[in-house]
Amino acid sequence: MNAPVPEQVIRMYEKRQPIHPRETDGRYARLRWLCLWLTQLAYYGTPWLAWNDRQAVLFDLGTRKFYLFGLVLWPQDFIYLAALLIICAWGLFLVTAVAGRVWCGFACPQTVYTSIFLWIERGIEGSRAARIALDRQGPSARKFGKRIAKHLAWGAVALWTGFTFVGYFTPVRELGTGIATLALGPWEWFWVLFYGFATYGNAGWLREQVCKYMCPYARFQSAMFDRDTLIITYDTGRGEPRSKKATGGACIDCTMCVQVCPAGIDIRNGLQYECIGCAACVDACNNVMDKVGQPRGLIRYSTDRAMTAILTPAQIRQRALRPRVLAYGAALLAITLAVGFALATRTPLKMDVIRDRGSMGREVDGGAIENVYRLQIMNTSEQPHRYRIAADGLPGLALATDDVVALAGTETRAVPVRVRAPGEALRGAGKTGSHSITFTLTALDDARLAVEEPAVFIVPR
Repeated sequence: MNAPVPEQVIRMYEKRQPIHPRETDGRYARLRWLCLWLTQLAYYGTPWLAWNDRQAVLFDLGTRKFYLFGLVLWPQDFIYLAALLIICAWGLFLVTAVAGRVWCGFACPQTVYTSIFLWIERGIEGSRAARIALDRQGPSARKFGKRIAKHLAWGAVALWTGFTFVGYFTPVRELGTGIATLALGPWEWFWVLFYGFATYGNAGWLREQVCKYMCPYARFQSAMFDRDTLIITYDTGRGEPRSKKATGGACIDCTMCVQVCPAGIDIRNGLQYECIGCAACVDACNNVMDKVGQPRGLIRYSTDRAMTAILTPAQIRQRALRPRVLAYGAALLAITLAVGFALATRTPLKMDVIRDRGSMGREVDGGAIENVYRLQIMNTSEQPHRYRIAADGLPGLALATDDVVALAGTETRAVPVRVRAPGEALRGAGKTGSHSITFTLTALDDARLAVEEPAVFIVPR
């Protein structure tokens, strides 16, 4: 009989190995913390800023108004929000072409919150060695207490993050009062808890797996890299062969670069898509080089061309302004200027004209022809204005209703308007059927605030 074939297990997903990054100090570590403080002060602090007796930044979905400091955007202004996303995308392309994944390493929310959660973890559980030892310990009251304290602290940060996120869509002071009195609506509760849970899961548990498997940026970044893009590089010519003896290369194989890496990779094996460009390995290696009396820069920011052609820092900077970078920069500048010009010249007044479909055109007392319209007027500024309504396009055309309307700041109003024209004169001139007319809306206190909208006036036979 033939021997049974042993069962083979094929794993489609590699089991995650826990990563406990070692804390490091250096220029790039301080820069990362500076970016962390700046981004989080902006994120947590912006909803509390006031502007014109309201929240400075508020995306009020209920009233369909987006407040950005002195700018008020309506659903009709969605093009500006789309343009803002395009500007962010081109900015990311430009930064990536010049300096690789520095956004990922220094300012990406996933990196920032992972750093915050790691800081909490180190404060409660101790250094890297202490955390590894705690993982290996069996159940105990001490271990249980530390883990409970850590997760409670993580949960507090996550819930505050979720609260702040919802504060951009619901006035944050009202949101705080609603939470204190348990009077929030179901959607507010859902999004506070959902965003908090997402922060807790991504920064506390998934960590580098988000960058490796969930974020698409790591996959398509190679399309934006070239030989002159700044990346984290290991100088193999200087470092190899690795040896703790003076006869070997500069690398003493201390593995500090691996221990500080939040993705758990060895940069000495070359550039890998998991590398987020945080430069923690650069700081760690520079500190080791200082201790062993070797020059810094065994691991450094450099380019593929610089490593092969032995370029100087000045030559690297000269090659930074290459066609790809200039194209990205020109596109970014053009889009930014166009959007800025459009916002600067934007008229904070909108009007839509809607015909009364129940009355196509009728003859009223005195033989006049009357058409009825509804003017949807939007004062998109935060100042109240009084506007004058006028209509022209036919001889003797005039309004049969009040031609002045007042709107408060950011108010929308539907104004019914009756427009009349002399029937006998129009029929005598053969002007029956439909005719193009124009409605004009002009602010009485500022003639520059004026809009025009076409309409159709029907003269029955």
